Amino acid sequence: MPGPRTHEDGARWAARRGETWGAGPWAVVDPDTGGPGPSRALRLWVPVVLSALVQLGGVVAMLRVGPHPPFFTALTVALALAGPAALIGARRFPGPVVVVNALIAVSTMAFGVYGGPIPLAFAFALAGAVVRGARIWAWASLAGAWLVVLLASLVLEQLSWPPPRVIGTVLGLVVAIGFGELLVARRQRMAAFRAAAARRRQSAAEEERMRIARELHDVLAHSLSQINVQAGVGLHLAESRPEKAVEALASIKQASKTALDDVRAVLGVLRDDAEAPRAPQPDAARIADLVASTGVPGATIALDDGLTGELPAPVGAAAYRIVQEALTNVARHGHGVTRVDVRLAHEPGGILVEVRDDGDAASVEPGRGVTGMRERVEQLGGAFELVQDGGVTVRAHLPTGGEQP
Repeated sequence: MPGPRTHEDGARWAARRGETWGAGPWAVVDPDTGGPGPSRALRLWVPVVLSALVQLGGVVAMLRVGPHPPFFTALTVALALAGPAALIGARRFPGPVVVVNALIAVSTMAFGVYGGPIPLAFAFALAGAVVRGARIWAWASLAGAWLVVLLASLVLEQLSWPPPRVIGTVLGLVVAIGFGELLVARRQRMAAFRAAAARRRQSAAEEERMRIARELHDVLAHSLSQINVQAGVGLHLAESRPEKAVEALASIKQASKTALDDVRAVLGVLRDDAEAPRAPQPDAARIADLVASTGVPGATIALDDGLTGELPAPVGAAAYRIVQEALTNVARHGHGVTRVDVRLAHEPGGILVEVRDDGDAASVEPGRGVTGMRERVEQLGGAFELVQDGGVTVRAHLPTGGEQP
């Protein structure tokens, strides 16, 4: 036949409901996860052994002063050991253990020899209850115990303690609770610190994933778009103008090689591979080559490069990627485009990057490419615009950190 329900049965039943039995201020289950510091066994047994030695030593010292009835002597020794013994269950039942120790402390004051020894086990139980989440149990037990002692001392005069001992014991127990509160506050600060560190790591990882996604998108989208355009040209002119088809194939070969080199460079950074091929890093100086190698069917591309001097590397890379993505979008989505103007110019505090086509612009739905351009600009503290004024104009204002001519 099944045995009686145990405390563990209740804990499992609460766990199935997604709860912790006795959690919160009335906790009867220890939430301690055993983080860095002393081992769980050490944190359990040090209070037990220390309080047993101190309380039993106090009883021995009291019994040396004059003869005492055997019954009260045995009762005092038993109560001195009962409190430490109850601490063995403090990890699983912090609330009930502090109540038991409060009752033991009151009984010792009432029936023990000279009021019994210092209630060190009660102090440990109070601190442990606060640390383990049973704060209300701790304060209620302390208040209840001293209320009983006060009422009993008014009725039974022999319960009266010397005022210094009363004050000292009360202060000691309050300090024990305060020590527990300090440990709780420290644990909460450490948990908040770890959570903030985890959020920072997650944010950094997310930003790195976004950066890699933008790089791969810009590289692959541009190269594959050019390969698609040149392949279409080659198929169209294969019979009528074979020499143009050969040029298209050569362009496809060059575009695919560039894309492979860029992808290998990105993967090399991810693997931290020093021997990975390093493609030239994108910067404003390479925009002219980019424009020359980019083809938009039925359109001419004109570059107005008014930049002089060197730009900060992040600004130059952003300018290159913005022009690259804008030209890719024109090649893929442009309709009726006959001319594309790329303009680079200095402006107060930064540079202007503008790519404009004269096509018949329908409604533009921003995709990953437009989102990537906007993110690049905003990360540098600049401003991004996507304007539909007959054609489509991509305009970015990139700060360089100083006045430019």
